[in-house]
This record gives sequence, C-alpha cells and structure tokens, in this order.
Amino acid sequence: MKVVILAGGLGTRISEESHLKPKPMIEIGEEPILWHIMKHYSKYGFNDFIICLGYKSFVVKDYFANYYLHTSDVTFDLNTNSVEYLRTETDPWKVTLAETGLNTMTGGRIKRIQHYVGNETFMLTYGDGVSNVNLKKLLSYHKSHGRIATLTAVSAGQRFGVLGIGEGDVIKQFREKKEDDSSTINGGFMVLEPQVFDYLTDDSTVFENEPLETLASEGQLMAYRHTGFWQCMDTQRDKKQLEDMWRTGKAPWKTW
Repeated sequence: MKVVILAGGLGTRISEESHLKPKPMIEIGEEPILWHIMKHYSKYGFNDFIICLGYKSFVVKDYFANYYLHTSDVTFDLNTNSVEYLRTETDPWKVTLAETGLNTMTGGRIKRIQHYVGNETFMLTYGDGVSNVNLKKLLSYHKSHGRIATLTAVSAGQRFGVLGIGEGDVIKQFREKKEDDSSTINGGFMVLEPQVFDYLTDDSTVFENEPLETLASEGQLMAYRHTGFWQCMDTQRDKKQLEDMWRTGKAPWKTW
C-alpha cells in the first residue's frame, strides 16, 4: 500500500529554519522529521512512499539521492576513482519524489499524484507530525466501516481544524477552529479510498476545506480515535520539545 506524505509547504511558522529547507527536512536527532515519519510507517510494513514536493524540493531530492551513501561505511579509492560500500544499514523503501508545485494547496498536491496511486486504497499524512498510532489497527478500522476516508482524531491545542464526531465515530462536521472549540482535531495519518480524488479539483483545492467538509456532510469521513502520543512540529518550541524527547531516549513515536 502506498503512503503519500505532504511535504511541499512553506513552513512559515518555523521560519527560523524553513528559510533554508522544507519543514519536513528540519532535523530531530540529526535526521529529518520526514525520516521519523517514514520509519514509523516502515515499522508496520508500509515501505512504498510518494512524497509531494514543492518548496525547496531539491533539498529532499539530494537527501534521498545520497541516502545509501550516508547510511553506509565507505572506502573511497582516489587512485582508481572507485567507491566500495563496506557496511550498509539502509531501509527497504521505494520513494517517489513528486514535484507538485510551489504554491499548490494540499488538495491540489494530492490530485497531482493520482496517477501514481492509481485505483487503490492509500495512506496519507503530513510531513511535520509524529505519532505512535498503530497503523495496522488504523487500516483494519478503515476497512471495517466501508467509507471513503478515515483520519486519526487526536487531542491537542486550538490551532487546527476541528472535528464534530457523532455516534459510531462518523465525522458529522469538519471545519476550522473557533475560540470556544473542543480539542479533538485532525492528526493526519489518514486512510483513503481512490474515490477521494473525485472531491479534488485543481491546485487551489485545500484538502482540509471543501473536500473534507463535503465528505463529512455525506457521512463518508470517519474518525480513528488515537489516545496515545501525537505532536506536530509547527513552531520552534515544538521542535525543541521533540528534540528533548529524542535526546533523553523518551521519544514515544520511536516505534522501530
């Protein structure tokens, strides 16, 4: 099953670092947060990734182009201009890096990679959030209800889109936050049927607006309730918290 990761945004809230690299490439423990997300999916056997690029896409391409080199012991013989890889600890990943436009919105990015996904169920998440969500249970739950979309519902502060969850965990409403909202929010880590592409139009489509709102109104959007760890790296403060967890060996998202 393919895993689509949105990694093309500008990351303006963490501009201290995102002016140099895309937010998903900002490091936690000397590895990009994108790597942490991929390691979590890989732990559950999901190794086929489609990464939607935009802002400073060359940074992501350079990272994966040299991934094998960076994870290996290497002997460079300068006399013969040859390279020998002595020890490798790489990952069983297939990574498709898709140029989805500099200013394309989230729904537009997903629409642009439709031909890579094909007519298959696929997973989708954001390139700046880590969690210890059980992906096998998430997928099993998605298959059990037969709707088009499942997203992981988590508890967090008032910065993100709010979910109105009804009986049987059917999401009745999806909208942007208000001052007096509850704290159940969209944490990403979604499972989607290919019919979701019918709800996307062009590069200006914001996935979290009309597409998810329409799916919710039609009873086609379900919530997988996750009560474990989840955190988005939205600000420098978030990054420091994640760094501290990793440095002290108390990173709940490290499932591998």
